[in-house]
Amino acid sequence: MAKSNKNRFTQKKSGSSIATLVVLALVLVAAGSFWLFSSSRKSVPKPESRVLPPTETAAPVSPFINVTAVPAPRVEKPVHKTPGAYPETTAPQEELQPRQQSAGGTALLAIVIDDMGSSMSEARSLAAIGVPLTFSVIPGLQRYREVASFAASSGIETMIHMPMQSKEWPGRRLESNGLLVSMGDDELRERVAGYMRDLPGAVGANNHTGSEFTEHVDKMRSVLEALKEKGLFFVDSVTTPQTVGIRLSREIGVKSGRRNVFLDNEQERGYILGQLDQAVRQAKKNGAAIAICHPHKATISALASALPGLAGQGVTLTTASKLVR
Repeated sequence: MAKSNKNRFTQKKSGSSIATLVVLALVLVAAGSFWLFSSSRKSVPKPESRVLPPTETAAPVSPFINVTAVPAPRVEKPVHKTPGAYPETTAPQEELQPRQQSAGGTALLAIVIDDMGSSMSEARSLAAIGVPLTFSVIPGLQRYREVASFAASSGIETMIHMPMQSKEWPGRRLESNGLLVSMGDDELRERVAGYMRDLPGAVGANNHTGSEFTEHVDKMRSVLEALKEKGLFFVDSVTTPQTVGIRLSREIGVKSGRRNVFLDNEQERGYILGQLDQAVRQAKKNGAAIAICHPHKATISALASALPGLAGQGVTLTTASKLVR
């Protein structure tokens, strides 16, 4: 009987050990599975959520976009400035041309041709347009006497185009008989008197360049008083916004006017006609206007095609002397 009980105890112990081993194995299997599962989740990269900056777009670029349809950058056309041409400056509103009209009620427009005196062919071409013009002649140019004489015989009004110091001088050329701010009163008066002796038929004067000279009250006073002695008027070309020409002329008692528009700072027909249209608009708005240009080929061609038709637009061409006061 004792042997039988012992066997049963041994069998019971063995069964218990086996059960323990089975449970332990199951625990190890479960722990291993959990570890493998966790590792696999960590190894899989999480999709990146990218925030696009405001200038970027998430839309894909289509391979069918026609890139040639995108406008090319605008290239500015080179501007060919007239040598010696004046800048487009704007004078104070109170210096605008006074309201005045012709007897027929149309606007008045004077065209002053600067830099005359170097070519007779230019003078003849301008005269052939057959409308009132004013020649402004530079004393001392190669053909200035001939041009002045031709103008007088053709009934064309003439002015003295007085060379004056610019802000760019001496880097910018000035005629040898030009007026400098370093000159004294007597020398300035003598030079202006010399201009009038050279061009005895001139009825007025305007400045050639002079962006520096026309800003000096004392220098301009000497010039204007010399003009007054001979009864000549003054047209300010307005080559600087700080010119004292108009104010001082009226203070001294010299009849005066001012340039409203430059027609040919660019030697291109379309530009010149556009500037002429601007002069016409100003003449209609203010009753009168003075435009200045130069005897270049493109300018003469544009004037010849456009000036004869201005009468039909309610504009009367006249001379500078009719627009000073």
